[in-house]
Amino acid sequence: MNNLLRIGGASGFWGEAPHATAQLLAGGVDVLVYDYLAEITMSLLARAKARDPEGGYAPDFITDAVTPNLTAIARGGVKILSNAGGMNPMACAAALRASIDAAGASLRVAVVEGDDLMPRARDYAQATEMFSGAAMPAPDRLASMNAYLGALPVVAALKAGADIVITGRCADSALTLAACMWRFDWAPDSHDLLAAGSLAGHLLECGPQATGGNFTDWEAAGNLAHVGYPIAEVAEDGSILLTKPQGTSGTVTRASVAEQMLYEIGDPRAYLLPDVIGDFSGVELHQAGPDRVSVTGARGRKPTGQLKVCATYQDGYRGGMVFQMNGRDARRKARAFAQAGLERARARLRDMGAPDFTEVALEAFGGCPGSGDYQEVACKAAVRHPDARAVGLFLKELTGTALATPPGLHFFTGAGRPKPSPVVALFSFLIDARDINCRVTLDGDEVAFAPILSATAQDSPGPAPQPPRPDSSGDLVQVRLETLAWARSGDKGDSANIGVIARHPDSLPHIWAALTPEVIAELFDPELKGEVLRYYLPGSQAMNIVMTYVLGGGGVASLRNDPQGKSFAQRLLSLPIAVPESLTHRTESGAE
Repeated sequence: MNNLLRIGGASGFWGEAPHATAQLLAGGVDVLVYDYLAEITMSLLARAKARDPEGGYAPDFITDAVTPNLTAIARGGVKILSNAGGMNPMACAAALRASIDAAGASLRVAVVEGDDLMPRARDYAQATEMFSGAAMPAPDRLASMNAYLGALPVVAALKAGADIVITGRCADSALTLAACMWRFDWAPDSHDLLAAGSLAGHLLECGPQATGGNFTDWEAAGNLAHVGYPIAEVAEDGSILLTKPQGTSGTVTRASVAEQMLYEIGDPRAYLLPDVIGDFSGVELHQAGPDRVSVTGARGRKPTGQLKVCATYQDGYRGGMVFQMNGRDARRKARAFAQAGLERARARLRDMGAPDFTEVALEAFGGCPGSGDYQEVACKAAVRHPDARAVGLFLKELTGTALATPPGLHFFTGAGRPKPSPVVALFSFLIDARDINCRVTLDGDEVAFAPILSATAQDSPGPAPQPPRPDSSGDLVQVRLETLAWARSGDKGDSANIGVIARHPDSLPHIWAALTPEVIAELFDPELKGEVLRYYLPGSQAMNIVMTYVLGGGGVASLRNDPQGKSFAQRLLSLPIAVPESLTHRTESGAE
């Protein structure tokens, strides 16, 4: 072992590209981490386990990621850490051991359990939703209930000699933090180091989003078919250098790394994790060479002593259809077609004495591809109802209106009429970390594990920093925000985050002054039902914007075309910003 740990981020979600493992192994890594679990993924895996007691995990972790690369993993002594266990980590481990045995490899597999709280769901019947204050759904509506575990049980498995560690639900960054704690023997109360390890994990957890994926200046990433997956070189002092395998496309710059650092973090001074409260507001990013960015300055405070629990539950049904319309007034024609189908369906519901739809969404996208009044639009019409039959009725009536429509209707055929699907809603709440009974086993044998679990009062991060006032002397000109900044957006439940990074530090005061809560609220009206919060990050010359209750419930509970706010940054970047003319010539590429 040396004083540098190379960790590769090989998966950012269930369904991620399978070639990342071989690419990172060829690039030279000590550890590979795989993140497969979003909140809604747990409910999907819960249903899979209900159909098959040996299911409920991400099978492609075994079939696509690990099995084809077992020889290289064993030969290189590479540690594999993954939450692919989902709702059934034991079954996942058993399937992996079968592949290991078939390959004649010698790799030890550990399992971390304890996150699944469904057997104890009634113990939390009085819990309230941590954001809305809503009451816990009835137990018979629950699909899953999982606590976010931290790094310590994974550390215990590694210290016991595990080559591969499979967990269920854990904090996305906890796998990377565990590798750092194991290699460098970081103590659980070394909060600055734990924050640095967690930041390394946050930069890796979405795969190529740190290396050119979803990047504002996407043209700089080259051929994304061959994008390089991220590698974090972590030193014992917590400093990080982010890079990617040589010979791959993509880009690693201050900008690409900053976009990922701000991605979905909420308050950057209080990024709440099971092992630490991370403060990333002072993190500095510097270009250390081509496709190499140094990351320093993460700070940490002791954790809250609470764990977040995400329960998912059935909340009625939804269904919708996407169609195209062209010609003059295409948007108006598309709305008329959708309204006709909706009116017919509502009439039949009234005749049956059934309640109306609980939610209706009609969204149109597109415009004029050329000159004149010719338009092409895509439109989505969707409804939500407690009864699947009512949703099916809408889909039938909408399709049946196709001959009584304004001209220009067309859509891709071959899949038949869409069908209703269950709405899986998210319910998040907090529990005392001491409620968790965590169990670690290595090839079936118990691993002694005594986590440090105590309720602690949360430290205050102190007064929030504020950017300097903008210098508005001289002539001002209007430019698109994208001329001055990079931005990326994403979700946390029903809230959306937009991270905005100034291309030149002198631009940030003007950006902050222009992007007031009122301006942002107007841009996202009528979707926004909550408030707008803004946070300043002086270390990276950036700001993070959080909008609450803006995604229509988020995930598959939403009827929105963008239920995760992934496109929000692009909307924001189109805003005109008034700045001194001199600043329009003082932008950076992000590569320094």
